[in-house]
Order: sequence, then structure tokens, then C-alpha cells
Amino acid sequence: QVQLVESGGGLVQAGGSLRLSCAASGIILSLNAMGWYRQAPGKERELVVGITSGGSTNYANSVKGRFTISRDNAKKMVYLQMNSLKPEDTAVYYCRILGTPYWGQGTQVTVSS
Repeated sequence: QVQLVESGGGLVQAGGSLRLSCAASGIILSLNAMGWYRQAPGKERELVVGITSGGSTNYANSVKGRFTISRDNAKKMVYLQMNSLKPEDTAVYYCRILGTPYWGQGTQVTVSS
């Protein structure tokens, strides 16, 4: 059974940092492209960043230079380091196995001004 569990969200002041984690089970993580998405209130869910099985990354313009995705295939973990956070980064953040219907339950990130 495939399962993705996010953690690490919370409330942070603008300019601060958070590190999100996604724990994967039921899959061989090294074989899969992974992504972080986010959905703000009243907005559509958007791709923040994707990482291929080979480690290539693709960031949304809005987070380039501030967010960094990484993966630990042995631990079956995917991370999202978020620095220089802005109020507009406030959203529920989701982990996903790209190209599949498998999503995590989401973790709330709130950035106060």
C-alpha cells in the first residue's frame, strides 16, 4: 500500500525558514519522480518543485532561490527546505509521486507578515 506522510509545517514569521518532510512507504522511492505542491485558500493547487529519479529539479519561478528539494532514497524521504518565506507562501503543502494519483494528506504552512 502506497502512503505519503508530510510533516514539518507550522507558523513562521516572514523571512523565516521551515523544512518539510515527506515519508514514503509502499514504493521504491529511487524509481519515482516526486513533487511538492501547494494550495492556498481560494486558489488552485500548484506545483512548487519536482525532482526526477535522477535528481533533476524543476522549480516554480516564485520559489527559485528560496526553496530546495532533496531526497534520501535509502530512508524513503523527500524534503523541502524553505528559506526567506513570504506571506504569499502560506498554503497547504502536499507531497506527490509525480504521474500517479498518490498524494499525501498535506501540511499547513502559515507565514505571518
